[in-house]
Amino acid sequence: MLTLPRSVRVFVASTPIDMRRGHDGLLAVVQSTWGLDPYSGHIFAFLSRRLDRAKLLYWDRGGLVLVYKRLEQGHFKLPTIEPDAERVEIDGAQLSMLLDGIDFSRVSRPKAWMPPEPQQPIDRRVQL
Repeated sequence: MLTLPRSVRVFVASTPIDMRRGHDGLLAVVQSTWGLDPYSGHIFAFLSRRLDRAKLLYWDRGGLVLVYKRLEQGHFKLPTIEPDAERVEIDGAQLSMLLDGIDFSRVSRPKAWMPPEPQQPIDRRVQL
């Protein structure tokens, strides 16, 4: 499973992209169409029309990285996207499932655990 820090955001294009686009073509989409900073360290995902190919673009230590994946069978399952949205944001676990061809809209997550609120203030003074 792919593990990303919570600070890294993942954006998926809502419309198919021409897979002939390279670093500069995808960079232009991120900057011009989406109005986002491609040098932020976030991941930008693009899928082909047949949903069998994906490209990920991100900035890493002085250079743009372009990852390309082609599924030999099946296709990528897009997340739910609003009709007028240019992109949708997902998290690292969802990106991992997307790249494995898993329809994560059918996967249920357990409720996130949070520590209980303290009932009384804790006395941290040292008793002598």
